[in-house]
Amino acid sequence: MTKIVDSYRFVGGITKRMVKSWIQLEAPRDIPWTALSKPLSDCTVALISTGGIALKTDVPFDQEGEHKNPWWGDPSYRIIPQTARTDDIRVYHQHIDPSLAEQDLNCLLPTERLAELVEMQKVGRAAQSHYSIMGYILEPQELLNKTIPAITEHLQADGVDVVVLIPA
Repeated sequence: MTKIVDSYRFVGGITKRMVKSWIQLEAPRDIPWTALSKPLSDCTVALISTGGIALKTDVPFDQEGEHKNPWWGDPSYRIIPQTARTDDIRVYHQHIDPSLAEQDLNCLLPTERLAELVEMQKVGRAAQSHYSIMGYILEPQELLNKTIPAITEHLQADGVDVVVLIPA
């Protein structure tokens, strides 16, 4: 099954052309890199997905706001426990087909694969909590100023050494 991403699904013709031209203006940048200070087999690993995943018991990500204003995306985050499985979640991302992750959570948040790496002693331990945000936010100020610092506080409190970003 092919996963089709339509990043411009709710954007009109002029806006679509403008955003695409902005992207082309962005110069390539070096990827920041920090070497691990200890072996991965001694590290605690957390996952962050940009797939708009929430527990069925959580407040959904705001999709109506994006329908009204395609420049806006919900900058909030959801905490997904390591024990969460496919039947526990919903996907609220409008730019991907949610049915794939709703059939297998590991498509967007590979918690079971991480647990297997822990079992094989390749990774020290899986963090108790993982995180999900929306991956299509054209106005990222609140995401950068509030959401990311809040997630960082959780990660530090949980003693996380490594974060794996899973893009949607």
